[in-house]
Amino acid sequence: MLELAILGFLYDRPSHGYDLRRRVAALLGHVRPVADGTLYPAIKRMESAGWLVRQDEPGVTAAPRRTLHLTDAGRAELLRRLREPGDLETSDENKWFVLLAFLRHLDDPAAQAAVLRRRLEFLAQPSSFFYEGDRPVRAEEFDDPFRRGLLSIARATSLAELAWLRETLGSLET
Repeated sequence: MLELAILGFLYDRPSHGYDLRRRVAALLGHVRPVADGTLYPAIKRMESAGWLVRQDEPGVTAAPRRTLHLTDAGRAELLRRLREPGDLETSDENKWFVLLAFLRHLDDPAAQAAVLRRRLEFLAQPSSFFYEGDRPVRAEEFDDPFRRGLLSIARATSLAELAWLRETLGSLET
């Protein structure tokens, strides 16, 4: 998630570390806090992989600032990850949201639609947070208002996403 977010934001525009951290935290922070001890090692790994470079740029009133720029290899890596997401990227809601945040960078509507179809297939499978054997337990089966609420909220969210997926797929495939 972190690497995909870094690649995606740098695809949008070069950035210095503080700005990148702020943008990544806005996208991921509710799920996983983005500390310097997490961000900068990831940047270093990605720099070693050749996906990004640091360039010194003159500061307005202070010392030069190091700005991160995506390389051609970094752009290719982002597009590969968007085109070929793993199962977790299409099934885990938090990873899906990060993928979705940058899916516009794929300029091929058919490739975008293929990714959305994978999410649609995942959401079409019966599921629950609670099971009796292999059978998913529905919200209406619980006396517990909290579990019933959890499942009702999840169902409403899934229905809204399914409607959006179908509408977006319809527009991409025409």
